[in-house]
Amino acid sequence: MTSDLFTSVSASPEASATQAGYQPLAARLRPQILADYAGQPHLLAPGKPLRQAIDSRQLHSMILWGPPGVGKTTLARIAAGHAKAHFIQLSAVLSGVKDIRDAIMQARQHKRSKQDTVLFVDEVHRFNKSQQDAFLPYVEDGTFIFIGATTENPSFELNNALLSRARVYKLRPLESDEIASVLVRGVAALGNRVGTDDACLAEIAAHADGDARRALNLLELAADLADEGRITLRTLEEVLQVSLRRFDKGGDLFYDQISAMHKAVRGSAPDAALYWLCRMLDGGCDPLYVARRVVRIASEDIGNADPRALTLALEAWQVQERLGSPEGELAIAQAVIYLACAAKSNAVYLAYNAARAEVSQGISEEVPLHLRNAPTTLMKELEHGVGYRYAHDEQGAYAAGENYFPEELQGRQYYFPVSQGLERKIQEKLSYLRERDKTSTIRRYE
Repeated sequence: MTSDLFTSVSASPEASATQAGYQPLAARLRPQILADYAGQPHLLAPGKPLRQAIDSRQLHSMILWGPPGVGKTTLARIAAGHAKAHFIQLSAVLSGVKDIRDAIMQARQHKRSKQDTVLFVDEVHRFNKSQQDAFLPYVEDGTFIFIGATTENPSFELNNALLSRARVYKLRPLESDEIASVLVRGVAALGNRVGTDDACLAEIAAHADGDARRALNLLELAADLADEGRITLRTLEEVLQVSLRRFDKGGDLFYDQISAMHKAVRGSAPDAALYWLCRMLDGGCDPLYVARRVVRIASEDIGNADPRALTLALEAWQVQERLGSPEGELAIAQAVIYLACAAKSNAVYLAYNAARAEVSQGISEEVPLHLRNAPTTLMKELEHGVGYRYAHDEQGAYAAGENYFPEELQGRQYYFPVSQGLERKIQEKLSYLRERDKTSTIRRYE
C-alpha cells in the first residue's frame, strides 16, 4: 500500500490528469521516454556513461545535481521506466522517518517479486544527517537503487557516506534552442486553443533562463491572457512584468555570480564586472551584501597599490546605507568599475595570511626587552625598554639595524610589494631601508 507521497512510474500523463483533475502544462508534458527528453547531451548522448546505464537497464545509485526545471525528476522516472523498476518518490520537504520506512517495506516486497525499486528523493539536501544515514544500509544491500535530486552543491550538503555510495551527475540549464523545442510541444499540447509565432517563443525561452518548467508555466499563463487565441509580444509584456532571472540567494548560483564579479574585478575587466553586478541586483541580491564584498576586494586584490580603492568602496557602502536604491546601487557600480581599473596587488592579502599562519603554528615568542613598556619603577629595574632607539631621533627617522621581531624571528618577511601602482614606491622605499640595515654599524642581536 502506498501513501500519497509515492508515485508509480507506470501511470501515464493522461491517466494522472483524469485522476487528479487539472494539471499544469508542465506536468502534462513530462517526458516518458528519452527521445522526448530535452537537454543534458553531456550526460545522455549515445556512449555517455549515464546513457549506457539507462539503455542497458543497469542502474546505479546517483545524485542528480542541477538548478530547478532542468529535468532531474523526469530523468529519474525515465531511468526507472527503462529498467522496468518500481518507482517510489519521496520529498525531503514533506517526508519523515515513517515515509522512509514505508518506502523500504515496498522495496522489499518488490525485491521478493524479483523487481528492482528506484527510490527517488527530491531536494535530498533538506534531509538532516541522520535521515540521510538511514538510507545507507539499504543502498548497500541492494534493497533499492537510490536517486537523489538537489539544487545545492552535494559536496557541502550531503553526507560523505552517502556520496561515496552514489555517483554525482551535474545537470546544466537548458539552452535556448532546447527550451524552444519544449515550447513547441507545449503549443501543440494546447491544441487549437492558442497560437503564436517564433518571436514570442524565443522571448519566453529567453525569460525562462534555462528552466523548462518555468517556460511552460509562462506559456500557459500567456495562453490564458491571449487576445482572440493569439499570443503576441504585447501579451508577453503583461506576463513578463517581474524579473525572472535565476538568482538563488544562498545557493550555488548566488556564490557563482558573486565569484564571477570578483574575478572580473581582479582581472581588470570593468565591463564584465558591471554585467555580473547588474545580474545580481536584477535577481534580487541585497546591495549591501555586494557592497561588503566590494570592500573585501579593495583590500584583497588592490591593497596598497591604490589605497583610494578601499576608501571609495567604503563610501559606496555608506551611500547605499544612507540613500538606498537606485542612488546607492550607482555608487556601488562606480566603486566596482574603479576597482576593476585600479592597479592590482594581492601583497597585503598574502602578507596577512603568512603572518597569521606563522602566529597560529608557532609558539608564543617573548616580546624583546627593548620593545617592552616600562611605566613602573619595577619594570624599569627589570630593564624593560632599555636600549630602545626612538626612530624620530635617528637619521631619516629610521633606526637602521634595529629589530622589532622576537629574536628567533629576526629578519622574517611577509610583505612583498608588487611593482604596480603605489606599491612600486613602497617597494623602492623598503629596498632602500633594508640596504641601510645591511650597512648599519648598529645591529641588534649580533
